[in-house]
Order: sequence, then structure tokens, then C-alpha cells
Amino acid sequence: MNRIIEANFFLPAFEAIKERPRILIIDNNRDFTYSAKVALERTGRYSVSEENEPARAHQTAQRVKPDLILLDIAMPETDGGEVAARIESDPTLRRTPVVFLTALVTKAEARSGLEIQGHPYLAKPISIPELVAGIERNLPAHVPLS
Repeated sequence: MNRIIEANFFLPAFEAIKERPRILIIDNNRDFTYSAKVALERTGRYSVSEENEPARAHQTAQRVKPDLILLDIAMPETDGGEVAARIESDPTLRRTPVVFLTALVTKAEARSGLEIQGHPYLAKPISIPELVAGIERNLPAHVPLS
């Protein structure tokens, strides 16, 4: 008597990843995006993508469909303000929260609650607990956290 037993070892892990909020980090500093991606994914709470070419950031956001975008302000050729404007003008992305990352302000200025171009910002260098707190403050309420 032959019986076929089906086992699906990968589906539960895939489903867990699929349900995590999608974060897109846009920064020309590859070391920063990679280390932030690894650290955020190690929390088990986020699925993180990175883009290091500001000129491709809008297309990457369209493909990834992130729940939140972390965007560096000071980048060569195309700065974060330009990238944010493209995202805001896209009907499929305009509701996606953008949080600027910048080394151009102090931590005290960042804590003051001021915004840059109507977006919250976090001061660099940033610790992972500060980054997670900034993500959670700005992640839309409808996005489930794992």
C-alpha cells in the first residue's frame, strides 16, 4: 500500500515573512542600508528592502510597495526631497509614510517634533532601538506588527 504524504516545510516561514510590515531604506551609503536591514530583520518584525541608487528609488518603491520608507536627505545627484516628491506624486505610493534620515540635524532637534517637507525625521547616526521606535511611531495603524 503506497501512500503519499505531503509536507509543506516552507509555507509557514513564507507566510510569517509576508505578514511583516515592508520597510524600504533609500540611502546611497551601502554599509548603512545593509547594516540597518540586517539589524531590523533580526528583530523578526520587518521585511526590509534597500535601494542605494537615488535615481532608481521611485521604481524600487513601486515594485516593493513598502508600508514605510526610510529616506536619506543628503544624497548625490537626486536628494531625498526630490525622491519624496516623486513618491508623493505617485497615486499608488502617496499614502506611504516617508521618514527622513539625516545627519544634518542634532538628536535634540530631531526629538523636537519638527518636520522636514512635512515628514518626520530621525537624526543619524542612529541606534537600532531609536530606528525601531521611529518606524513604529510612523507605521500606519492598519499594518500588523509581527
